[in-house]
Amino acid sequence: MSDVDFRQDPYLASGPPNTNLADILERVLDKGIVIAGDIKIDLLDIELLTIRLRLFVASVDTAKKAGIDWWETDPALSSRAHRNALQEENQELRERLKALEAETSDK
Repeated sequence: MSDVDFRQDPYLASGPPNTNLADILERVLDKGIVIAGDIKIDLLDIELLTIRLRLFVASVDTAKKAGIDWWETDPALSSRAHRNALQEENQELRERLKALEAETSDK
């Protein structure tokens, strides 16, 4: 019977470093990932349905760097955007009221 030495050689070249799920998720959120696909259903050369899917998975900071910030401007999702939309609507209504009052006072 021969003796086998299973101790690791410190000078042996190591393989790729082990990554766990948290590292992969951090990398995806930091860099961002795009998933794109099209679903098209035709019947006898007649197009019945086309669904275009575009998915961008990233952290908020990465999305902002990419120019995506719809959650800040959508009044349904942001209270600040909702207030701004109300202020703009109020301003527009005041201007229209002024114009109407000016028209009626001229007559």
